[in-house]
Amino acid sequence: MSEEIKNNYSADSIQALEGLEHVRMRPSMYIGDIGVRGLHHLVYEVVDNSIDEALAGHCDTIKVIINENNSITVEDNGRGIPVDIHKKEGVSALEVVMTKIGAGGKFDKDSYKVSGGLHGVGVSVVNALSVHLHATVFKDGKIWEQEYAKGKANYPVRQVGETTKRGTTVTFLPDDSIFTQTIEYNYDTLASRMRELAFLNKGIVIVLTDKRVVNENGEVKSETFHSEEGLVEFVKYLDQTRTPIINHVISMETDKGDVPVEVALVYNDSYSENIYSYVNNINTHEGGTHLQGFRMGLTRTLKKYADASGLLDKLKFEISGDDFREGLTAIVSVKVAEPQFEGQTKTKLGNREVVSPVSQAVADMLEAYLEEHPNDAKIIVQKVILAAQARHAAKKAREMVQRKTVMTGGGLPGKLSDCSEQNPEKCEIFFVEGDSAGGTAKQGRDRNFQAIMPLRGKILNVEKAMHHKVFESEEIRNIFTALGVTIGTEEDSKALNLSKLRYHKVVIMTDADVDGSHIATLILTFLFRYMRELIEKGYVYIATPPLYLVKKGNKKEYAWNEEERLELVEKMPGATIQRYKGLGEMNAEQLWETTLNPEHRTLRQVTIDNFAEADRVFSMLMGDEVPPRREFIEQNAVYAKIDA
Repeated sequence: MSEEIKNNYSADSIQALEGLEHVRMRPSMYIGDIGVRGLHHLVYEVVDNSIDEALAGHCDTIKVIINENNSITVEDNGRGIPVDIHKKEGVSALEVVMTKIGAGGKFDKDSYKVSGGLHGVGVSVVNALSVHLHATVFKDGKIWEQEYAKGKANYPVRQVGETTKRGTTVTFLPDDSIFTQTIEYNYDTLASRMRELAFLNKGIVIVLTDKRVVNENGEVKSETFHSEEGLVEFVKYLDQTRTPIINHVISMETDKGDVPVEVALVYNDSYSENIYSYVNNINTHEGGTHLQGFRMGLTRTLKKYADASGLLDKLKFEISGDDFREGLTAIVSVKVAEPQFEGQTKTKLGNREVVSPVSQAVADMLEAYLEEHPNDAKIIVQKVILAAQARHAAKKAREMVQRKTVMTGGGLPGKLSDCSEQNPEKCEIFFVEGDSAGGTAKQGRDRNFQAIMPLRGKILNVEKAMHHKVFESEEIRNIFTALGVTIGTEEDSKALNLSKLRYHKVVIMTDADVDGSHIATLILTFLFRYMRELIEKGYVYIATPPLYLVKKGNKKEYAWNEEERLELVEKMPGATIQRYKGLGEMNAEQLWETTLNPEHRTLRQVTIDNFAEADRVFSMLMGDEVPPRREFIEQNAVYAKIDA
């Protein structure tokens, strides 16, 4: 492609595919949902345009600003969206991009070889779902602007000045009549994604600023994300709290068969497999053909080396693919010109032509590393042998679990007080800390649809346990059995079978103190490592019992935090205050009206927006520090009146 064609980014590069008429009527079709996730997706759509400019070699700095009113500004130093007249549409190309769904340079291969973004819906959808959007273009020495209300232009594109700058600035305010839950942006959620983008696109500078937060010196909160090593730094970041067992992060960057492939991996002393795959900067957490290629290349190359080393000679059973991935943290990133996504959430890559290039690239990388680092190679093979032995032991332990589950006709755990309803969609199970609270919960619940399962003390910390130890744990076996799920198939020993799941609300109910938070986090860690699909499907919740009962005469009110307690004391002078140190201190009626009754309770739904970051957080939380553990539970459970 000549430089002249490559840089001729004009109105003719823009192809309009269809209008915006359905976006406001059916927003979830375009951005996934209209809750917190969809709200943040608006930012990602605009940032994706700037990332595409960077991938094309025309932009190196992107600024994302959360303004005081929760509007968002995204600014880049790219070529600037074209403003000349679009021949087919008869209006400025800027207006076409902003008001026509699917219109953009991404559909013109002369402008962009690859482009990011999961839905590919473009900035026009952001415009349609905003009460106000202001676009400013700095191009060819001139400043151009246009403003919109709910996707419609307020006036034609106009020139408003001259400049030496270049790039595009977009400011938008989400429409609170569509995003009815909230239009308040979460800084940490945006920071997590910006950090990820910086790792995935080394050399790019992304600055995130939150004008809502100002320190005592009058400085606004701001963070700069920039990575020179890219995926190597990403792997080191994810593995901060794990101990590597080899001396280097193994990495490569190549272009095999027109598919740019980047891989970085390291082995650590953990027992979990943490592989994160990306296509055009989007986390494909359901995997796909690029992950298939990575696994093939890894398994084939390590198996060949292990066989040749003679270290496997005394092993009495076959090594499986899983064994090569235990204790592995890896990032696989590919760029695909026309990605085809499959799966329920459209995050599984389907392009068959990607398998071979990724597999070959990984094989070449590993062969070279193993040859140059024989000591590391021996350590990896020894780790694989240990994993195989643990898997063999875990298989026996897992079979014991499965014999006891409802799937195979076994009985339910003795401590489970089940509900009478048979439809899983209507059923709830509460995992409760200890027999005392369990007894109160059993008395206070609605037996028709609420089941209670008391857990004895702190369950096993699965982050630090080998797989067979997990399945040998009685408390964990009881959780599997109570839920009715099984784990492990011949093809994938970590596959979860939810076909017999007995409850669609799995609620963790622990005391509102440090020990309770620790127990809740241990359960969450177990669910994340062994039943992640429950979290992905939105089945996992945390109950929120009150901290105080404020009582005066016949009048009583509950407080869930210190602020509410102070308000009630002011409203009810002379009132007596009871501090609930644990769930067992409530009577059955109090527990029902505050924590169990769907009409009055508040459940916090556990969601995961960024799986790589969640992996890092769970790994970090299993240390001895209590504050970050408590902070995680407070920040990562979305407060919502689920049943209202």
